[in-house]
Amino acid sequence: MNRIRLFLINVLIISAVVAEIVVASPNTHASADAADHRATEQSVGPQPSKPPDKKQEDCGCEAKTPVDVFAIVNGVKIAAKDVDEPIKDRIKELEGQVIEARKHQLDLEINSRLLDAEAKRLGISPERLLDREVTQKLKGPTEAEARAFYDQNRSRIEGEFQDIKEQIIGYLRDQRQQAEAKKLADQLRASADLKILTATVTPPETDADRGRVLATLNGRSITSADIENALRPLVYSIQDQVYSARKQSLDVKINDVLLDQEAKKKNITAEALFDAEILPRVKQVSEMDARAFYEKNRDRARGSYAQLRSQIIEYLQTREQGAAAAAYAEQLRKGATVQVFLRPPDPPVLEVSIENRPWTGSANAQVTIVEFTDFECPSCAATQPVLEELIKQYGDRVKLVARSYPLDQHKHAFKAAEAAEAAREQGKYWEYTALLFKNQKALEIDKLKEYASQLGLDRKKFDDALDSGKFTDAVKHDVAEGDKLGVDATPTVFINGKRVIDKTQDGLKSAIEAAFTEGSKK
Repeated sequence: MNRIRLFLINVLIISAVVAEIVVASPNTHASADAADHRATEQSVGPQPSKPPDKKQEDCGCEAKTPVDVFAIVNGVKIAAKDVDEPIKDRIKELEGQVIEARKHQLDLEINSRLLDAEAKRLGISPERLLDREVTQKLKGPTEAEARAFYDQNRSRIEGEFQDIKEQIIGYLRDQRQQAEAKKLADQLRASADLKILTATVTPPETDADRGRVLATLNGRSITSADIENALRPLVYSIQDQVYSARKQSLDVKINDVLLDQEAKKKNITAEALFDAEILPRVKQVSEMDARAFYEKNRDRARGSYAQLRSQIIEYLQTREQGAAAAAYAEQLRKGATVQVFLRPPDPPVLEVSIENRPWTGSANAQVTIVEFTDFECPSCAATQPVLEELIKQYGDRVKLVARSYPLDQHKHAFKAAEAAEAAREQGKYWEYTALLFKNQKALEIDKLKEYASQLGLDRKKFDDALDSGKFTDAVKHDVAEGDKLGVDATPTVFINGKRVIDKTQDGLKSAIEAAFTEGSKK
């Protein structure tokens, strides 16, 4: 999830009230540890009165393709435009996210600087300032208020009140947080020397244009480069999603070419080939399969199993047909000459702070691995031994740094991160986190204290730190840093500042070797 600090979010439009249908598109990729909902940021500042021109609608995020042909299959060229045509709306939608983000990034930059300056003046952390001026002033929504909201919006809400009550309460709480955050923002802006020099923020057209001053705040400039640098994680994320969409579309095109070529070779139609070679491979979806799918996705279901049964079976059957066709096409690929020229975008090198964070390995290592983790996340538990094994393999050439990123949907993850910091205070961070990963289903506070005893920690010191929230700000700081870097799921791994998509052992090893190579060129 993108949990940008509430002070920086001017308006939230939360769609969690209306749950997603359980039957997702076959092309949808959802991480089990991804966010439950997405937030859309909108500016509270003055909006430009003139309609957007062509330049304003440029996302400045296109991953330029160096070729007009994405693949050649047995001499048949597959043009880039043919790959993009079926997904043009998806590409436009993704690039639109950057356009919208750029419109509001200047306000976010101003608010962020004001927050940091005020916190520094008061001698506290920005997280503590937010807690004092926003969180502690909130009055939590009551069940009666949630019921009133439900009744007022009944026509556009699917589901019974008891099933979505917590989502509604969360939505109302967020609205109140934005109201308090806006009060603080207005207060800080009123006492600042702020001059906004542009009505709209557009992407720079040249490198020199990155120096364009968009605003001044207390005598300091905010430039186009500041905005573009802040948007780099989002831009890369969009480029990667566009690449994934193109790759899927290209794979379909390659398979179509192979199937057509095979049909001609057999002197039959493509339909006849499908009936003869693919249909017999299709697994029939059983009642048990449909029920298992429903149970796995029950939290996102818009209705009972009986209501969704036919949709689920149809979706699963279509998926099985696609899998059978892909398997047959893969078989054909083995005897074909297939050249693919589509390449994934190169991740940007980001400044990932490792100051005052737990680490293992060598202090002077050539390669630094930074992992944002959640102690309640199964994928994090699976990735941890892989990272530790790589540290052993590379010895003093690699350093592993840990940062916390507890996800909201994991009830005990935040307190577990605090407990890890309390153990670190006594020099047992890695030993303690190993216990957390080993006992992910038992992370209640009494269990967290029990694990401290198992390691022989000073229980009074540990318990006092955990009960007092001594390390709450440290965890919140990690989360805020993760948000700035575009972290939206766990585990998220950066190697020498580059985000790693493939977190398998081979993928991580490949990224480490690439970092060594890049380092040797400098």
